[in-house]
Parts: sequence; C-alpha cells; structure tokens
Amino acid sequence: MNLIKVAKLIFEYTKYGEEGEVVGTSRAIDNVSFDIQKGSFVAVLGHNGSGKSTLAKHLNAILLPTEGTVWIGEDDTKNMDALWDIRQRAGMVFQNPDNQIIANVVEEDVAFGPENIGVPTRDIWTRVDESLKAVGMTAYRKKSPNKLSGGQKQRVAIAGVMAMKPDCIILDEPTAMLDPHGRQDVIRTIHELNRQEGITIILITHYMEEVIDADRVIVMDEGKIKMDGTPKEIFSQVEQLKKYRLDVPQVTELAYELKKEGIPLDDGILTIEELVNGLCQ
Repeated sequence: MNLIKVAKLIFEYTKYGEEGEVVGTSRAIDNVSFDIQKGSFVAVLGHNGSGKSTLAKHLNAILLPTEGTVWIGEDDTKNMDALWDIRQRAGMVFQNPDNQIIANVVEEDVAFGPENIGVPTRDIWTRVDESLKAVGMTAYRKKSPNKLSGGQKQRVAIAGVMAMKPDCIILDEPTAMLDPHGRQDVIRTIHELNRQEGITIILITHYMEEVIDADRVIVMDEGKIKMDGTPKEIFSQVEQLKKYRLDVPQVTELAYELKKEGIPLDDGILTIEELVNGLCQ
C-alpha cells in the first residue's frame, strides 16, 4: 500500500532583485516521480544542493509543487482543505532540534503537538508517556531541554512528532549537528520506531553509514533521481556514486579497493561481518 505518491514533481525557487523584483527562477526539483510504501524505511542521499531537502519539504506540504503532484494517502498537498490531515499523517523532524523545541520542560514540549490538534487532555498524557518511552527519554521528562545533549534534544523532537501519531516521519538531516554518539542514538531510535511501531521513515542524509539498514535508497543529483534501489544495489556502484560526489561506507570502500587488487569479493559489502566472511571464504 502506497502512503506517498510523487508524480512529475517540479519545484522552482523564485529569485528576487535588490528592489524586490523577480529576476528569474532556479529549478530545485526536476520532474521527480516515485512511490513510498507504508511501513518502509527509505533513505534519500545527495550532496549539498542536490534537492533532497527541498523534496523533503514537499512531503508534508511545507513547499507546494510548481508543477506535478504530491499525494499523502488520498490527499493532494495543494488542497489547502486537506493540510491539517496531511500534517498529521506526515510529521517533520528538522536538522536543528532547537528549531522545534518550544517548551521549558520536555514532557510539555512533547504534549504541544497533540494539544494543538485537539487531542483530549486525558489522551495527551498517554501519548506523551508512549512517545517518550519509544525514544528512550522517559527519565528526562521533567528536565529542561536546555540541559540535554544534541542527541537527546533530537529524540525529544522525534517524540513530539510521534505524539501526534503520524503514519510517516520525514527526517531532514537529523544528525548533521550531532557528534558520532548522538548520531548513533538517533539512528537507532528511528529504526526502532520503524520496526516496532510500523512508522514509515524517510531519512534525508549525507552520512553513508546511516542508510545501510534502510529498505530502499534514493540518490538525488541536480534535482533529479539518479539511482533507486536497495542499499546493496546502490553501494555496488561505487564509481557511479563518486560521479555524484558521494562517498560509500568505509567498509564498502575497503572491499572495493581489495577487489580491484584481485581479491575475490562480492560487490556492495556493507558491514565488517560481510567483509570478514568474504575474506575467509
């Protein structure tokens, strides 16, 4: 069952002159089409300026198409009467959690979303409890967000979106401002939400190691989809990825270089365990 359908999407930013006059346009998304199935984990890769963040903002109607259509369930994002339902079905987590956290206490921040969509008070705190437990932040519910680490703040931001019970969470480079430990925490959390809660995850990132456990990887460049497949299919094409100014996971790069030196290894090795098994054979 498709949760999201994007058809022939084009988006152009308008350029303005010093006097506020329109001086031209810049195409950020160029005729993109794809479907995303409910319950899947999809990673979108691309270098800076590839259009991946612009695409993410179309998936809950922060931006609207210049041409083409984006459906969330049965709702067209251009239908303003459906905006409330779209935002409830597709939640967004941004790069900087400080842009999403507005309360002085963690549990109050998580309660903010469901309160705004009219959830009865007796149900709000049940949702807060469930969401904080799901992201491993129950022990911090009475804390000030200002006292938390970057990774902990990002998990609070995810809990705030979860409390609205979306079908899908779109994460726009959620680990870009975090240290390695914080990145691991956040990635582990969203995988658990996907597996245990059945929430569809769309992860926008440029960290290759974050996508090796995804169901599907989409590679963007110059506003277009250039590659689309499983992590193994995508990372089997090392030279192609480098053309799009992308790296591959370190273990994949090592296996690729060993294979070039004549060691018989499979393409698209993604983990140390796979590499060790390949070398032992």
